[in-house]
Amino acid sequence: MRSVSLLLFFFLLCLSCDGKHGDRDKSLLVEVDGNYLYKEELEAALPVSISKDDSLLFAENYIRNWAENVLLYDVAQANIPDTKELERLVENYRKTLIVHTYQQELIKQRISSEFSEHELSNFYNENKQLFVLDRPLIKGLFLKVPFDAPQLTDVREWYKTETQEALENLEKYSWQHAVTYDYFYDKWVLLSDVLGKMPFKEKSPDVYIKENRNIEVKDDEFYYFLNVIEYLGIGDEKPYDFARSSVLEMMTNLKKVDYIKSMKEDLYQQALKKNKIKYNY
Repeated sequence: MRSVSLLLFFFLLCLSCDGKHGDRDKSLLVEVDGNYLYKEELEAALPVSISKDDSLLFAENYIRNWAENVLLYDVAQANIPDTKELERLVENYRKTLIVHTYQQELIKQRISSEFSEHELSNFYNENKQLFVLDRPLIKGLFLKVPFDAPQLTDVREWYKTETQEALENLEKYSWQHAVTYDYFYDKWVLLSDVLGKMPFKEKSPDVYIKENRNIEVKDDEFYYFLNVIEYLGIGDEKPYDFARSSVLEMMTNLKKVDYIKSMKEDLYQQALKKNKIKYNY
């Protein structure tokens, strides 16, 4: 252990040194049965902005783990009599990884994820069965006011009324007295997001909200008011504005699949023309 500590001490001293190493053997830290760990490898693994004390502990653990893994690999390799199948699997994985990396680079260079709004809406309308809600959505408004807020009788009337006058009164009131005022008559939001802001204790909130559109609850400090003007439940079609991001992702993925398929077909036809493919049946 003393030798490891000394080794780490010299490693830390060298961390701030500049200049290139002419001889890589000079930066050797550890050798285990013909396997070598160099200072540069440890430096590359060292977390950014780590303290001197923590870097010493990190280096010690890293070297220990590296040595243990080398020894374990040697034991495992010596106790597997036939490595041909393993080598075949490794080679197949290597080929798959190379092809995947190449395809991803091609897609990044040549495939755009930009679609017109017309294309997106057309895809949505033609494939509505693919866009189904797994969580309820609502439109409405939510209000949170302190216990001692004035005009609570008026608030109870305003939040249930969807007239322009009631909304204006509620908005003016909220500037002065509300802790939270969320207006979402014009967009869909997740029911769970809204209920997470209030002490709502019903066991089946989606069923309750579907049947009761005006909700008032309280805790020790606040009143909470929720008015729901529209509700969509689990299994209903996602509205377009809520499904748009999924539509974009799906269309982009389909475009990628078509591109890869087309590229493979072109490669195959070119190989046939150049007699690179020879069938023996």
